[in-house]
Amino acid sequence: MKYLIILNDAPYGSERSYNGLRLAGSLAKQEGDSVSVFLIGDAANCAIGGQTTPNGYYNIERMIKGLASKGSQIGICGTCMDARGIRPEMVTEGSKRSTMDELTRWTTEADKVLVF
Repeated sequence: MKYLIILNDAPYGSERSYNGLRLAGSLAKQEGDSVSVFLIGDAANCAIGGQTTPNGYYNIERMIKGLASKGSQIGICGTCMDARGIRPEMVTEGSKRSTMDELTRWTTEADKVLVF
């Protein structure tokens, strides 16, 4: 099954992006399933590299790297990156600048779309 998870919220605060990435990580462990994650709006900040969090606190950057290491695609809305001053060299390994056209393709190809 192909899953697309769309995240809208900032990396820290409401925990919506955290919970979406938790689900993505769990789905990515299932044999034969694929997971794509699209970061839009304030969720574009989830892909900024160099995040430092207190011991015992979740780290969104590590979660994204973990998903990418399992073969998940991580796309970041390019317009949202520009609006927030996020340059390509600032994003964490495994994530990439993306477009609405790519989100459209991922959506039409997905068996299930989940929005956080």
